[in-house]
Amino acid sequence: MTASEGHACPLCKQIGDAQQQLEYGWAPPEVKRRLAAVHADLHAEDGVCPACVQQALLEVLLKTPDDKLHETIQAAWPLDIEAALGALPIPIRMHADPNFTGKGVTLAMIDSGFFPHPDLTRPKNRIKAWANASKNPVEELHFLNDSRPEWPMWHDLRGDQWHGLMTACSAAGNGFLSHGLYRGLACESELVLIRTADDQGRITDDSILRAVHWVRDHAEEMEIRVVNISVTGDTAGAGGPIDRAIEELSERNITTVAAAGNSGERRLFPPATAARALTVGGLDDRNALRRQDAEVWHSNFGETEAGFTKPEVVAPSIWVVAPLLPDTDEAKRAQELFERRRAGDEAVEHEIAERKLVRPEYKLTEGTSFAAPIVASVVCCMLQANPHLSPDDIHKLVISSAFPVPGATIEQQGAGAVDAGTSVAFALRATKGALAGYANSPFPHAGGVRFLLFRSGASRVEVRGSWNDWSETGLEAAQLEPGVWIADLQGLPPGRYAYKFLIDGTKWIDDPSNSRKAPDGAGRFNTVLIVPGAEAAA
Repeated sequence: MTASEGHACPLCKQIGDAQQQLEYGWAPPEVKRRLAAVHADLHAEDGVCPACVQQALLEVLLKTPDDKLHETIQAAWPLDIEAALGALPIPIRMHADPNFTGKGVTLAMIDSGFFPHPDLTRPKNRIKAWANASKNPVEELHFLNDSRPEWPMWHDLRGDQWHGLMTACSAAGNGFLSHGLYRGLACESELVLIRTADDQGRITDDSILRAVHWVRDHAEEMEIRVVNISVTGDTAGAGGPIDRAIEELSERNITTVAAAGNSGERRLFPPATAARALTVGGLDDRNALRRQDAEVWHSNFGETEAGFTKPEVVAPSIWVVAPLLPDTDEAKRAQELFERRRAGDEAVEHEIAERKLVRPEYKLTEGTSFAAPIVASVVCCMLQANPHLSPDDIHKLVISSAFPVPGATIEQQGAGAVDAGTSVAFALRATKGALAGYANSPFPHAGGVRFLLFRSGASRVEVRGSWNDWSETGLEAAQLEPGVWIADLQGLPPGRYAYKFLIDGTKWIDDPSNSRKAPDGAGRFNTVLIVPGAEAAA
């Protein structure tokens, strides 16, 4: 049998690609120990399918106590060997609604440079255009979904390409090389990539301004609704031409998201200074779910010329997984290290952790350069949920759905940390949204609790929970209008309960409108319901 022939996974028995099953050897030692403890007859040479490996990885990460996990962070970096387990994917950490992936929304990335990575181009190409704003006039190329996008110097393996590759994939990568595990929230959005670094790697106010103006002039043609900017100009201060150019984008119904910066100073550079940009600072969520343990990261903050506090919100800026630049020395070394791990060489664990690697193709990153595109991807999902939202609507909804970070000042965090699921839930309930006029889920009312889910295309929805020990006789939801499912539970005593939705009898999801989550013991989450009168709190 060749490596590419079908082979049954020894755990789930599903037929899959034998070469992919051999990737089991790349898994962290703790994941292998967990699988070996449950499956005594498992042999490493047999391989395990990516789905089973991912399941075991998530179970390990979610069962590790938050405080123990955080102890492995040594002043953020470097990591202890134990931390080489990797990171929880961003959609899980931010409580994202899996029904919304940015489909139908075009995101423009203004950054130093880019690379046509498989996470953006396979199984179909999602890069609509590339432009080079470091030149005047701007150089541009357009691509089709079935094309292989290439541009001048696309394979030069430059540092500026690495930065834009990682920010683009943080927002909109589909995790192709990780079998979907490390995907961005907007994994079905289409992209327009605008380079700002010149041949010497320098980024100037002029190149950023040309990039913003290019977006303005091509927005209608490219159907651009969101812009992310994770670079800064060379002049500090608010109220300049870049700020005014971003105001023009807002007037043309385009939402701009900008990174605050990483030095922890009370100082902002354009475009983070723009009053109409949604400026994003950093959050250390400890690669976990407990909000009370989150801390703000050392990002920049300040006020605009008009007196607006910046940043408006914060988002994960550490423990973010993004691709390595292919074919670089770093990527080749990563491949070598993981092949040695597969062969059983425990001596590689320290270097894997030191290099912040989680797979041969991915590593952990940090900085508001990655926090900003995560928020931009949330905005893409909000616009998929409700295309009628204006930039001002989006600002208000993102801010109102954020949760405060304990111990942080308003200057440092703005309204607090972004919650992707709640942001989309608010977008659905905004004017012209599919759930406009409906209360959030769960909604307590006289004698019971009402659950509500928007799920277009479903033919049956049930609610199952701990109130009857997860009985297979679930609470049947009724479809009031296309995609709107409602179920009422009567007479539930005060207490703390866990629940999930079951879609079409096969797919379990937690409630995307309810930010109270708890690990379900199987690598995913239950949603937590608190009925008034309970002493326990989520």
